Amino acid sequence: MTNLDMRDEIVRISGVNPAKCMACGKCSGTCPAYDEMEFHPHQFVAMIKGGNIEPLLNSESVYRCLTCFACAERCPRGVEPAKLIDAVRLMKTRPQGANHLLADNVPKMLDEETPQQLLVSAFRKYTK
Repeated sequence: MTNLDMRDEIVRISGVNPAKCMACGKCSGTCPAYDEMEFHPHQFVAMIKGGNIEPLLNSESVYRCLTCFACAERCPRGVEPAKLIDAVRLMKTRPQGANHLLADNVPKMLDEETPQQLLVSAFRKYTK
């Protein structure tokens, strides 16, 4: 699959038009995971827009996004970077055997305050 094919697939999965982005950076300015991401929300959008998908697929930044949609709330153009990041994450984890979260590893990551909703959300994201 070419980078342009991957870009089209990410746009299809996410339902987001990255061409609407005017690169103001408000999405990144409000991101609570900003310091932990190699590529920030505005960079994800720009890279997808330009068809530069490979670095995103090889980055751990796709797992640092909290999918809190703070980026979408701040965007004056209605671009939703979190949906694009989630689509890249799906493209990365969908191939057989590339799952990032395995059920056997979950008990080691839990404590008594872990909300059940977090587990359900994580399995939806990382085991597709």
